[in-house]
Amino acid sequence: MNIDFETMAVLEEESQNESLGGGAYGSTGASGVEGGERRESGKRGRRPGRKAQLDKQDMKAKLERSRQSARECRARKKLRYQYLEELVADRERAVLTLRKELDKYYKWNLELDQGRMPEGLDVMMQEIGVVKQEDAKF
Repeated sequence: MNIDFETMAVLEEESQNESLGGGAYGSTGASGVEGGERRESGKRGRRPGRKAQLDKQDMKAKLERSRQSARECRARKKLRYQYLEELVADRERAVLTLRKELDKYYKWNLELDQGRMPEGLDVMMQEIGVVKQEDAKF
């Protein structure tokens, strides 16, 4: 007599429901369904015989796919770090340029406070359009 595990579980549940006889738990069994019927969608746990389906070639192929995936992940990580390093280097260069410009403006401010015209200030003012070309000639 060959009975699969699901049928066996249903038979055991029905026998438990009959032995309870509608006591403190009422007519619902462990599955929560009235009348002792088992829901088919509630399959959980490991199934016997699943491990036997995987043979050595499948396992080797799975390991090779895993290795390839790891190689690709490392390559993506390397590219990401290279991109970030280039981004940091660009930002550091920008910071240095801005510091030099700030230092230049600081020195110009000191000279203006002393009543002198700093070198390059008139050229910069012409570039931004503060002083007209005609006024600069006089």
